[in-house]
Amino acid sequence: MDKKITMAYEAAKEIYSSIGVDTDKALEVLDSIEISLHCWQGDDVGGFEKEDTVLSGGIMATGNYPGKARTPAELWSDLEKAMSLIPGKQKVNVHASYIDAPKKADRDQIEPSHFAGWVDWAKDHGIGLDFNPTYFSHPKSNDGLTLSHPDPGIRAFWIEHGKRSRKVGEYFGKETGKTCVTNLWIPDGYKDNPIDKMAPRERLAAALDEIYSFDTNPQYNKDAVESKVFGIGSEAYVTGSHEFYMGYAMSRKKVMLTLDAGHFHPTESIAQKISALLVFMPELLLHVSRPIRWDSDHVVIMDDELASIAKEIVRCNALNKVYLALDYFDASINRIAAWIIGARNTQKALLSALLEPVADLKKAELDWDLTSRLALTEEYKNFPMGAVWDYFCATHNVPIREQWLAEVKEYERTVLADRG
Repeated sequence: MDKKITMAYEAAKEIYSSIGVDTDKALEVLDSIEISLHCWQGDDVGGFEKEDTVLSGGIMATGNYPGKARTPAELWSDLEKAMSLIPGKQKVNVHASYIDAPKKADRDQIEPSHFAGWVDWAKDHGIGLDFNPTYFSHPKSNDGLTLSHPDPGIRAFWIEHGKRSRKVGEYFGKETGKTCVTNLWIPDGYKDNPIDKMAPRERLAAALDEIYSFDTNPQYNKDAVESKVFGIGSEAYVTGSHEFYMGYAMSRKKVMLTLDAGHFHPTESIAQKISALLVFMPELLLHVSRPIRWDSDHVVIMDDELASIAKEIVRCNALNKVYLALDYFDASINRIAAWIIGARNTQKALLSALLEPVADLKKAELDWDLTSRLALTEEYKNFPMGAVWDYFCATHNVPIREQWLAEVKEYERTVLADRG
């Protein structure tokens, strides 16, 4: 390791020690946190069901940066490059549309065997997999409704897809030895104001009850449901709103609630929802994203919202109660860089939170020393977290600071350029 990195770390360690923070312990905790990388960043949410996927359900990837993954092998190669430049632990989040089988199956016919290639790849790299049923970009979702559709036949198709997806998730967990989180999101809603808002939600609740009518081994699979405030084509009404899924998760107690940072009003912070929900729920799934004016799924940056999310998790002592996954898709920049930027920023935010003397700050608050609470939290922002981060990267043989970008550029020149 570079001597300058070690010296800077030792100096930072001494500074943090003066406020009662053990940087070695903070790095040990950070090293235990798994960030789930979303496979759909690598190919603009296209998947492998057919050669040319027409996106629907409010899904849109803007831009046409060269080098998009076209096959499972190319996507795996890109993920490997990204993971080699991200310190710590990662998982990979897979959508059902990323089926890897010589003979394709429709979504109500998927089997674990259709994703054996993903499992073999994950085993080779010692990582876990998460899963998502895909309720968009399909002929049976073209009118914007799936599990809340008034047609019983269409509902039955998507119910079966949900059931089979949970079996795939259980298979992932059993084979990799790491619990899979199977997250359900549907695009259902209306572009303009519906007269009947109750019936679609009653149909959705009944459909979900069917999907979750059987148990999977919680050691291998855990289920989650994800809300949205609106999307393209569902601006006026979304069946699976935050209130709907919060009520469903609390009443059924079989599923986690998913909070996506981009799925709320721009003035809302999901950070404040974390502690409120954990009073009543044992676990949560967080999708870390970055909206700009709407759910535009931009690459995660070190902004106030990301810092707030990380601090809330740590201050609530909830690292063992919250699953973290990235969720965005940007086709305007190098897709591998997008994974790296988002993952490293999420880790940096967590590290910053872990380097707070939380117990002391809570004591000041309880003692009504609100002056110290504000003054200290502001001063700690200037502590040398960067030196601790550089040391974390170096201990994982990952480039520090901006040095990873040169490797991505070289990969682009030698690998991505050949894809046309």
